[in-house]
Amino acid sequence: MASVMTQLHPASATPLDAAVADATDSSGPKAWGDMTVEMALSVMAGARIGYLPVCDEDDLCTGLVTQAQLTVVRDSATYTDRLRLRDLIGPVPAAPAGLAGTGYAA
Repeated sequence: MASVMTQLHPASATPLDAAVADATDSSGPKAWGDMTVEMALSVMAGARIGYLPVCDEDDLCTGLVTQAQLTVVRDSATYTDRLRLRDLIGPVPAAPAGLAGTGYAA
C-alpha cells in the first residue's frame, strides 16, 4: 500500500488564506512593497510562476499578487511606471536595508 501525504488547513481558511500560507512556506521568489509592477511581472516571468508573495521586513508574507492582477493594472489607463506593489495592496513595510531601493527581492 502506498502512503499518502496530506496537508491540513483549518476549516475556516479561505482559498486565498491557503495560498498565502503556501507562499509563506515557499523558498521561491518574494517581493516587498517597494517593488514596481513591472519588476514583479519580470520576476514572475523569469521564475515561470503566476504569483508573488509580498513580504514584510521580517520575511513574513503579508499579501499575494498574481500575474493576472498586475497585468490588468499595467494595461489600465491610470498605470505609471512608478506604481509600487504597496500602492495596490495597501501599506506594506519597506524591504530590509540591504534590498531597499533595489526593487528586487531574493
